[in-house]
Amino acid sequence: MISASEFRKGTKFLYQGAPHRVVAFQHVKPGKGGAFVRTKMKNLISGSTYEETFRVEDRFEEPDMEICEMQFLYQDGNDYNFMNQETFEQATFNRDQLDAVIDYLKEQEVYVITYFNEKPIDMSPPNFMNLVITNTPPGVRGNTAQGGATKPATLETGLTLQVPLFVNEGDVIKVDCRDASYLERVSK
Repeated sequence: MISASEFRKGTKFLYQGAPHRVVAFQHVKPGKGGAFVRTKMKNLISGSTYEETFRVEDRFEEPDMEICEMQFLYQDGNDYNFMNQETFEQATFNRDQLDAVIDYLKEQEVYVITYFNEKPIDMSPPNFMNLVITNTPPGVRGNTAQGGATKPATLETGLTLQVPLFVNEGDVIKVDCRDASYLERVSK
């Protein structure tokens, strides 16, 4: 059991029969009355985010969630096939279930999938990925005073992000998947 006073960012708990994750929280101790926790939380099944206020002594069950690593094998129409890294069982997901990682799907990459009541509810890519640039305009020097200019680049997965001017088509770059940002160019 988890009490509301133990809430931290990322804490998972069961509320009204559905697993939730704490997005933000604030402990409030007014001068009069009992303390409470103002919580912004995300329903992990529906994806909706909302705020709720709990008393400090409110207690919640921990959700029975299973986390496993699965390797992306291939796409077959609207179906995406993955293989469990421990049991070698294959699972198929549709495009709607992959909204969070669709911009980072690359064959042979390993993704973390969270199950609740034997149903997948969340999927996350690795924190960092090396991806090939498939399309970007040539960089034009001289238009910047500090040298911090960027240009758009389309990656092999279809994701478009801003990269420095010196990066060209065919280059491999390291991308931070948490915020879709360029980190560095990787030597081939």
